[in-house]
Amino acid sequence: MIGGQAPIAVQSMTNTPTTDVAATSRLVKQLARAGCDLVRIAVPDRESVVAFAEIRAESPVPLVADIHFDYRLAIAVAPHADKLRINPGNIGGKDRVREVILACKDSGIPVRVGVNSGSLPKDLQKQFGLSPETLVKAAMRHIELFDELGFHDLVLSIKATDVPLMVEACRQLADAIDYPQHLGVTEAGPGIRGASRSAVGVGLLLVEGIGDTIRISLTGEKIQEVTVAYEILGTLGIRRRGIRWISCPTCARADVDVEKIVLEAIEKTSDVETPMTVAVMGCAVNGPGEAREADLGIACGTGSGLLFRQGKILRKVPASGIVDTLVAEILQYVESDQSEELPKSPEAK
Repeated sequence: MIGGQAPIAVQSMTNTPTTDVAATSRLVKQLARAGCDLVRIAVPDRESVVAFAEIRAESPVPLVADIHFDYRLAIAVAPHADKLRINPGNIGGKDRVREVILACKDSGIPVRVGVNSGSLPKDLQKQFGLSPETLVKAAMRHIELFDELGFHDLVLSIKATDVPLMVEACRQLADAIDYPQHLGVTEAGPGIRGASRSAVGVGLLLVEGIGDTIRISLTGEKIQEVTVAYEILGTLGIRRRGIRWISCPTCARADVDVEKIVLEAIEKTSDVETPMTVAVMGCAVNGPGEAREADLGIACGTGSGLLFRQGKILRKVPASGIVDTLVAEILQYVESDQSEELPKSPEAK
């Protein structure tokens, strides 16, 4: 479910050749294990339509067929997809879009209508330039066509590489429609650069209550997209999955390599899904007291560290055993959490 009171859905997209069924299926399953709720796959040709159907048969999560330019591919893949993503601006005239809508109606699947700053109707761009108003008017024009055919199972997205442009356009769209919105900064870039731009754009809107599903578009390894998405959602207290790490920036008081400890612990607990907060502190100044809200943590000192749980010190640990002790405590916390026969909150799903 997307929209309403449903949890904000996390998306990603495969970057393997769609016709490589084995590689794409493998990536879909990896994304699903990382917490991805639905995965988008490009369908650029007829061979990819056949491959998409095979991949869908093995997928543990819903798959979205991503179509550009050729409306016939959208019609062909609709019976095999859980959802279509189209940009009506590059599909062709109204007649072609209408055929796609009818195919989705027949297959009983929803559509994400995407409007990008790079493919706006020429008449609107000439009249209003590249502006939030242009993006919103383009989206509303597409919605009118869907309304004419009585098709309302829609998700809308407005994306731009310029973050302020994207944010303002999404705000205006939220005021104009009741449909769910998909959020993302398109072509955000690699690594920390793309993550930072996405966190600003997507985060601003989420704080305002705008957005029902998100994708963090990063250049590079796809699991990173899901990780960053959950970091944004968890930071805002919207939806938590896995460990939220607190660690000090270090200073001259630190006698241990805090970064090395944190990175090793993260690597060894990367598959933990249970929401929790874990702290790694470099000295007594920002030890258990400053990280009191953490479920678990280590306050490092000279040659040793203090293991604490929810602000209470458990025991002293030698420096050489800090990582292994912390990881063992995390896994024990997970085991105890899973053994509790209590209803889980939406965050813990």
